[in-house]
Amino acid sequence: MSEQPTAAPAAAPDPPQLAGAAPAPCPPASRAAVQQPYLKPYLDPFLDPELAAALAARGGVPAPLTPDGLARWQQQDAARRPRPTLRQLAHGGRFETAEHDADGTPVVAARPAGADGPLPALLHLHGGGLIGGNAYAVLPRVLRELAQPLGLAVLSVDYPLAPAARYPAPLHACRTALHWAVRHAGRLRIDPGRIVLTGKSAGGGLAAALALLLRDGGGPTPLGQLLLSPMLDDRGTTASTRQAAGHDTWDAVSNATAWQAALGPLHRAPDLPPYAAPARARDLARLPPAYLEVGSAETFRDEVTAYANALWRDGGHAELHVWPGACHGFDTLAPHAAISRTAVAARAGWLRRLLAPGPEPLGRPTY
Repeated sequence: MSEQPTAAPAAAPDPPQLAGAAPAPCPPASRAAVQQPYLKPYLDPFLDPELAAALAARGGVPAPLTPDGLARWQQQDAARRPRPTLRQLAHGGRFETAEHDADGTPVVAARPAGADGPLPALLHLHGGGLIGGNAYAVLPRVLRELAQPLGLAVLSVDYPLAPAARYPAPLHACRTALHWAVRHAGRLRIDPGRIVLTGKSAGGGLAAALALLLRDGGGPTPLGQLLLSPMLDDRGTTASTRQAAGHDTWDAVSNATAWQAALGPLHRAPDLPPYAAPARARDLARLPPAYLEVGSAETFRDEVTAYANALWRDGGHAELHVWPGACHGFDTLAPHAAISRTAVAARAGWLRRLLAPGPEPLGRPTY
């Protein structure tokens, strides 16, 4: 197939710099410091029985992550999430795989083998609290659950991690990868007008932030944003943050540690840009259609539901699923649980409707 040249999009501006002197750094997070303001009166959240059994089989809720344990946690995380080779990702020839240097940002590309023509694509941003994870480890599930049944290409971005790379470096890497993909759409055999921003946890927060940055910087315009338990708010003041303490797999202490590593002295600053923490955005108009999901028993429940409400308030198209009794990362914890299988089917169904032929079925914006 001949490669079609694609015009390079206009470079988006860097996120604005905060005016004035930098705020004083926040003190290091600790279990006592984070939990003390969150003393309930909140009843313990309901946890789905299948998820509760899976959590118990793993030894219960993991110990919270604190700053003094971050380096060791990152070493353990890298060991828990080994990077499969391209041959392993190809899964016996079911997928075509390649590695690319997207103007300095590593990208892993995969697509169903033998698929003809330019495919719609997921720009996938991995989870890991902005401090862990990688572009490779999560790909087998993304390919099995979404790419193969829906006929999608996947471009998984290996963005840099905090604290070595703080805001805005990870966001800039994701934007660079998207611009590179649009310019090289012919080579990648993707449709540059049908790219969906996709991410889970920290990756979901980055996808939401990238959608905001592209809107404010002149594009390109993604077709949609698939935000799975996105990490949106650095402030950690919601009721679900308090209620989930001691029950969720990612609790208030771990969340504060990760945000502090990612933002440094900007953590909880009153004028933090929305590109750093999308929950800070005051205007969510003219954004791509969004799918948001979160568990009712997880730390991020209230910030995700608030973000969906803000999208609706500003005239946006958003589909929200709050999975009853689900903790953070529930579908990874227990992939065969009924609630996990239902969630995967709902994501695929939304993508199928988004990608359906016709006159912009989900109301795609123009910037």
